[in-house]
Amino acid sequence: MSPEPFILQCMKCLFTHYNRAAALAPLNNQLPVKHPIMKTLLVCSVAAMSFLFRGMAADMPVIYDGWDHGDPPFLLEDGWTPLLNGTNLDGWSFVKSSDSRPRGGSNWMATTAVVWGGTNNPGILVGRPGHPGGVIVNTAYTNMAAPNLLCDKKMSDFELWAEFMIPKTSNAGLFVAGIYEMQIWDSFGIVPRLETDRTGALYHYAVGLINGIDGGTVPLVRAERDHGQWNAYHVWYQAPRFDASGKKTQNAMMLRVLLNGQLIHENKERLARTVATPEIPEATINPVVGLQGDHGFVAYRNIYVRPLRWPIPGLTNSTPSTRPTP
Repeated sequence: MSPEPFILQCMKCLFTHYNRAAALAPLNNQLPVKHPIMKTLLVCSVAAMSFLFRGMAADMPVIYDGWDHGDPPFLLEDGWTPLLNGTNLDGWSFVKSSDSRPRGGSNWMATTAVVWGGTNNPGILVGRPGHPGGVIVNTAYTNMAAPNLLCDKKMSDFELWAEFMIPKTSNAGLFVAGIYEMQIWDSFGIVPRLETDRTGALYHYAVGLINGIDGGTVPLVRAERDHGQWNAYHVWYQAPRFDASGKKTQNAMMLRVLLNGQLIHENKERLARTVATPEIPEATINPVVGLQGDHGFVAYRNIYVRPLRWPIPGLTNSTPSTRPTP
């Protein structure tokens, strides 16, 4: 029974019994509220209100439906693990870049906040010094780019949340499973030189063409925000599978990717490691994520992960063949 009819029945009962109690009260020399019938009525009323509140709680919207719901999912649901510790870069390793451009030492810092230079200095992005916190930025000491970072935590199939900000003309990337790049580029409001030079694109394979496919995949929609604003990736990832001999039997999959709450990829296979990512092999269990810092200024915050849960909500064309093998 829904809460509303139940409450209406209780209210009807309330008036009926109150009238009876009021009529009997002078005969029994009792106030209506002290009459046994009224005591029973009060108990029923409390039960009715309790039922109503339980019904209201049951009407909360479903959170795990493949979409964003205001606050980030790590605040709305249990099971998430933070990958930034809010103090320093423990839990992350510096990795050698794939090119020879100059580097500024570690150049990463953990801070409580970053400052964008605004319209007067749109290319600036710096951290608040002397205040360690949960935001990391790669402009701590010099104006040169920093090494890439690789998360020490390793997992197989997972759901990932990560937020990032770049200044004007900057370029970075989020390396899912350490080796599959999703582009971060100052592409808002412009037509980029390459289709994959836009935030949200899946980048090209490091080995070049594989069966005529180079791996570059543009997002379904343009969902990026302007420089100086925080963006958020929400990724459902399935790792590749290998047989006992080490032969790959199933490719990695970007099952579902949201950028700022909008669907940009669904059921996209990743056939190989992509350009500019750490030179580590594909594997069923790999570092959860890498952060590109060697191409331009960038800040990251709120990086969370949890094990993948099936079925994937909102996923279309989901078949047993796309699910992890036992």
